[in-house]
Amino acid sequence: MTSPVESYADYDAPLSAASCIRVHFFSYGLCLSMPPVTALLHTENDALRLGRALETLRPCDEIIIVDHGSRDATVRIAREYGAHVFAFKAEASPGHYLQSARCDWILCLDPRESLTEGLEATLLEWKSVADISNQSFSVFLREETPDGWLENPTPQTRMVPRSWTAWQGALPKHDPSAVALEGELLRFILP
Repeated sequence: MTSPVESYADYDAPLSAASCIRVHFFSYGLCLSMPPVTALLHTENDALRLGRALETLRPCDEIIIVDHGSRDATVRIAREYGAHVFAFKAEASPGHYLQSARCDWILCLDPRESLTEGLEATLLEWKSVADISNQSFSVFLREETPDGWLENPTPQTRMVPRSWTAWQGALPKHDPSAVALEGELLRFILP
C-alpha cells in the first residue's frame, strides 16, 4: 500500500480564498517593503488540530507543510488553507524543505501550537521594520497541562533565516542570541 503523501509534488496547487486575498493584498504594493515570512510545520495525523494552528498564521505569506505520512485529513486541510505540502523524506535534512520556500524568513511551529493575538501583532509590526539585522528570533511558549497553563520561562528560537543550518529535529536549535518577540505560542494537549 502506498502512502497518500507520495503525490504531494503539486507545489503550485491552487490557493485557498484566504491565501488569494493575502496575495492579492500584497500585489497592490501595500506591503512590498515588508520582509515576507514562510510558516513551516511538520505534521502526522494532525487533522483535528491543524486548522487551529493555520488560522493564526495571518502574518505569514506562505505555509509549507512537511507531512510524515498522515492517514487522516491532514493533507486536505493543509491544502484548504493554501499550504504547499511536501512528503517527508527520511534522508532529507530539516533545511531541505526550505529550498522551496519563497520567503527569506521561516517561522517554525508544531501543529499543536497557535500564535496568540499578541504574537500575531508583533510579527506584523516586525514585518514593517525596514532594517532587520538579527540572525534569529525567539518566542515564549505557554503549554496546556491537565492542571492549567504552564509558562516556559525560556524563549524558544522559532523564526530563522531560510539559510539556517542548526536544527534540533523539526525545529531550529536554540540560539541564545535570538531576540525574543512579544506574544506567545500556545501549545495545546487536546485537539
